[in-house]
Amino acid sequence: MLFDDTYLTIEKPAEGVFRDRGSKFLAYAYPIQSEQDIKTLVAGLKQQHPKANHYCWAMRWSTDRSIFRINDDGEPSGTAGRPILNVLLSRNLTNVAVFVVRYFGGTLLGVPGLINAYKTAAELAVNEARVIEKTVNDVYTLDFEYLQINEVMRIVKDEDLEILEQHFDNSCSIKVAIRKIRVNQVLAKLEKLPAVIAKYEYSA
Repeated sequence: MLFDDTYLTIEKPAEGVFRDRGSKFLAYAYPIQSEQDIKTLVAGLKQQHPKANHYCWAMRWSTDRSIFRINDDGEPSGTAGRPILNVLLSRNLTNVAVFVVRYFGGTLLGVPGLINAYKTAAELAVNEARVIEKTVNDVYTLDFEYLQINEVMRIVKDEDLEILEQHFDNSCSIKVAIRKIRVNQVLAKLEKLPAVIAKYEYSA
């Protein structure tokens, strides 16, 4: 199998609402940069909805789509986090978290009812989101002398590299994102320049 160097995520946050027998399920889909985002987002929703009964969520993270987490937050096991995650899996989305905030309406929905409610709410939020394709990139820091700036920047421009950070002085440093399938080709060009040091940082 060829290495897949693209993945699907969402461009910006989106929301959806589902109601069933008095209960209200408010769904929020967010693009996330790391697993640490979850804590901040949950705290924000609890502040926004202090009287809600449950704050359930699922997230899928990493460009190879391998990391996921679910949280039923007091609902019967498997009735909230898992159905939300299944929506992300069925749409093949990653680097996305979907939260569903529930206000209990007084009528028990039962296991099938809960599964349907959390799944439908998550779907409504994801349907509102704009799905975008991103490339899997390796991020490198390039260190070089100021005299080499033109040669380095020519490679950056020719290879259409995204500059994430730059610092120019006597000694210069730029952080660039290189599409994974082109890393070897770019590094080979950089290696031809004397005293340019390319340091791998992370994949994104």
